Amino acid sequence: MSNRDGITIGGIVPHMANTQYWLFKSESSDYSIDNLQSDGRTHWDGVRNHQVRNYMRDNMRVGDRVLFYHSNSNPIGVAGLARICRTAYPDHTALDPTNPHFDARSTKADPIWLMVDIEFEAKFREIVTLDRLRATKDLDGLLVLKRGQRLSIMPVEQRHFARIEKLGMSPAK
Repeated sequence: MSNRDGITIGGIVPHMANTQYWLFKSESSDYSIDNLQSDGRTHWDGVRNHQVRNYMRDNMRVGDRVLFYHSNSNPIGVAGLARICRTAYPDHTALDPTNPHFDARSTKADPIWLMVDIEFEAKFREIVTLDRLRATKDLDGLLVLKRGQRLSIMPVEQRHFARIEKLGMSPAK
């Protein structure tokens, strides 16, 4: 296996040994797992929260895995999986006055806002609903289940990611 630059170390992409896990929220009416599946890859633009921007800048690496979460939809929940395929770079939507994500404080010389690229990995057989997440005992501590967690991107523990992946990939009941 090789990374985007074709570098292989001991048969794995160098960062894979330190894979981190994330949950990305998207309103399914704006961009859904079906859109990502069709596109194959997309940039994750429009983030205007400093903590989330810092996650992208300081922590996300190529190969990190993503739970793709449909928010403000029916049903709400994890719809599939993606991977980070490009690390943080300036978010061009912040520079475009016609874009809803425009920020006059951001410039080409000092781009305040960043984005990453993600690629499709899998669509779950059925959405792992928020209610099902809440009912799954071994997901205690999962940030998206805590009251007041409104960040559009949040870190996920590996054990939580693995459990949700198993729930989503299991045959529908």
